[in-house]
Amino acid sequence: MWWFTQGLCFLPAFLVVWSSSTFIISYIIALFRHDVDIIFPYISDTGANPPESCVFGLMTFISACAGVGTIYARYKFVEKLNEETRVVKTCLNKAALVFGMISCFGMCVVATFQETTVTVAHDVGAMMFFISGILYIIFQSWISYQAFPFGSSINVCRARVIIATLATLAFFPIAALHHMLIAASIFLFQDYPFHLASAVCEWIVAFSFICFFLTYIHDFKLFTLRVRTVYEE
Repeated sequence: MWWFTQGLCFLPAFLVVWSSSTFIISYIIALFRHDVDIIFPYISDTGANPPESCVFGLMTFISACAGVGTIYARYKFVEKLNEETRVVKTCLNKAALVFGMISCFGMCVVATFQETTVTVAHDVGAMMFFISGILYIIFQSWISYQAFPFGSSINVCRARVIIATLATLAFFPIAALHHMLIAASIFLFQDYPFHLASAVCEWIVAFSFICFFLTYIHDFKLFTLRVRTVYEE
């Protein structure tokens, strides 16, 4: 049996591959069209101008949909696990679900409103995506430790904590450097170092999310979801 046919592991596997492809394909198109610098442009800059904006928007929306499915499946898995073990707090699992869904909605906003057309909506969506996404992986790291040894292995739990810590540490400079870039543009300071550092942190946070969902693949081999249809007269 192929590994991706076991349980629901195709969900996080597809999410990881598709999301990585979204960033890379948009970057390559923007690079060949000379719309971005070759060294660490902002992720949004790689999807700011057509035709890469069309590719970026479509692929990001599909990533958001795959994210919703993966996050909901993880929620149901923990819920079922908790019915038998009572090791995970129900409110913690629900909070993780809410933050995950908000993060996916933020992705849809980013995909719909390009940076160069509706800047405010784009920035709000990006903050929803980053902040809620970081809170989601923090909560899921906490859940992993609560569920151990019934859920993931201790090494996977530690890997999730490391990834969540890296994403959190990389996020704070993004907001701080954003204000520095504004100040640099106002006072005519050299802003490229701020831009480069902010862009690097943005890529780190984005790929931290991808690496976090990569750790789901083994867990998702252990279960499936079924839809039950009830006809009411």
